[in-house]
Amino acid sequence: MAFKIYTKTGDQGETGLFGGTRLSKHHIRIEAYGTVDELNAQIGLLRDHIEQAELRAEIKHIQDLLFTVGSLLATTPEKEAIIPGLQPADIEALELAMDRMDATLPPLKNFILPGGHPIVSYAHIARCVCRRAERNTVALAANEPVDALILSFLNRLSDYFFMLGRYLAKELGVKEVAWAPREQ
Repeated sequence: MAFKIYTKTGDQGETGLFGGTRLSKHHIRIEAYGTVDELNAQIGLLRDHIEQAELRAEIKHIQDLLFTVGSLLATTPEKEAIIPGLQPADIEALELAMDRMDATLPPLKNFILPGGHPIVSYAHIARCVCRRAERNTVALAANEPVDALILSFLNRLSDYFFMLGRYLAKELGVKEVAWAPREQ
């Protein structure tokens, strides 16, 4: 018999974690890994619009790591994960990538508004979704064990997407738009 994507086991508002635990679909754990999944989809859209092969590969690697994060968050806390987790080197790689991009950019002197080009906007949307994933994961960590590297990774990743937005704007010749607060 062929594999079917639908199981009907979630029809009553619950879903299963790796390890067998069933939770309500509004549980913060489900929100956390669901938002990581949404982030991964958003990053896929961004990657699809980037032409630089090296940058596409870097973003694909981030997507692979995010899939790991989602899998870890979707595992019953008492069960041992069947996949390797994040490593400190994964966070260091994000920092090195940001440093590489930052070295090509003018100093940031004021807040900038997202936009200017669809690709730049996609990077900023990824940043915002990443921050939501981080908030949800922090909320989960307040009540259940969460690997501290996941929190650090999500925090650094949102910074990465901010920097990527700036870098892409420069590469595309798009002028950054400075935020101009309303006069009092």
